[in-house]
Amino acid sequence: MTTESAHLPAIADRAAFQAELDALRIREKAHTREGDAIAAARRRLPMVEVDASLQLTGPDGPVTLLDAFEGRRQLIAYYFMWNPGRPAPEQCEGCTWYTTQVRELTMLHSRDVTYAVLCQGPYDESARYRDFMGWDVPWYSALPSLDTLLIGRKAGMFHLVCYLRDGGRVFETYWTNGRGVEAMDNSYGLMDLTVYGRQEPWEDSPPGWPRLWGDLPYRTDDRPIAQFSRLAAGRSDDLGSPS
Repeated sequence: MTTESAHLPAIADRAAFQAELDALRIREKAHTREGDAIAAARRRLPMVEVDASLQLTGPDGPVTLLDAFEGRRQLIAYYFMWNPGRPAPEQCEGCTWYTTQVRELTMLHSRDVTYAVLCQGPYDESARYRDFMGWDVPWYSALPSLDTLLIGRKAGMFHLVCYLRDGGRVFETYWTNGRGVEAMDNSYGLMDLTVYGRQEPWEDSPPGWPRLWGDLPYRTDDRPIAQFSRLAAGRSDDLGSPS
């Protein structure tokens, strides 16, 4: 994109620029405080018990939901959408993008939190996709217990769910989907700081601002954007047959 293809903000001197920014900073700080207040309310939600023995499938076969905690007190689980029997380019671009953002887990572990992907498809096939993408986060198939784990919610959508362990008992404390899973992402947060933002049609931007990314903002050239570096590394799109 060049300056000829998009409008530009007004030009001001440093003092005028800083005055406008100072006014915006008041709103930013209020937004931060409101976010803190919402998080405080989230910590005070009631919880609902979940069967700790619900079956998942991991690299060594069947495990339980309790096992997925890896001995820690809390678990954050991302429910990855899955298209059975389809090659890598036809897997969910949104799930691919968000999962790519979660790499370093040591800070979570220091707070007694485990992060894991609970894929909504079969283990063997989806694990090949994990390997194709080069992810090393804990990966399980939730397929054996999916309807129970996501009771009251629509399977086939991505969900982010938080659990708490009390001894051998497991409780669900929070869940979100849609834009709620942006908690996993840093790229959108950074883009929101820039003058052109996310460049998506729904944004409230001045006339002439670029809106280049429409219905599939995580996909280009018929594949999830995050896959291109994996292709450059010589990885195969073929994930094998569904189990």
